[in-house]
Amino acid sequence: MSQYFTDKTFKFLRSLARNNEREWFQAHKDDYEQHLKLPFQRLIADLQPDLLAVSEHYRADPKGVGGSLFRIHRDTRFSNDKTPYKPWGGARFFHARSKQVEAPSFYLHVQPGNCFVGAGVWHPEPDTQRKIRQFLIDNPGSWKAAVRSPAFKRRYEMDGDSLSRPPRGFPADHELIDDIKRKDFVATAALEDAVVLGPRLRQALAGHFQGLAPLVDYLCAALDLEF
Repeated sequence: MSQYFTDKTFKFLRSLARNNEREWFQAHKDDYEQHLKLPFQRLIADLQPDLLAVSEHYRADPKGVGGSLFRIHRDTRFSNDKTPYKPWGGARFFHARSKQVEAPSFYLHVQPGNCFVGAGVWHPEPDTQRKIRQFLIDNPGSWKAAVRSPAFKRRYEMDGDSLSRPPRGFPADHELIDDIKRKDFVATAALEDAVVLGPRLRQALAGHFQGLAPLVDYLCAALDLEF
């Protein structure tokens, strides 16, 4: 068992949330590297076999740029929030074909008091959204088996935004209309800070990859992707 993040990780993130400006970040860049970026990359590398055990088509890529780890710099071009940095660490475990087509992914979010693991398709493009909705119409039984089983519902909560009324062209009286109205097709589970800072984090995430797999498998099928 191995510990990745420590109290110093959370101390850095809390300080960044209070001092979200370039001068402060430059002065504390070593803390970012030592306590967040490098341990996150080590975790991502160690998760590779756990992810492959779930699906040979998914990747945990520890590369510093273009891999699983999200940049800590925020894209402020289209946002009202102009703070330059994200006060959290995030990693995306992606489908091998995700560079060519939109695909579901697994996700880990590290932030004091708000750590979570999740999976699915967040803010899909209209065409992707339409494909998933049509697949729900055509395959309701396997959706219910995937995300309405007691085992899944006990651990995960469906998350994200929904339309207030049924999307045009879809039957309002369909048994899955609440899911068809979703704009995001994701499920999440909170992670205790103590788990994220403890020696059993990798083990916990490997269990969540297995637990979230039915949702990802279904979404891959909806988008003609291998799982």
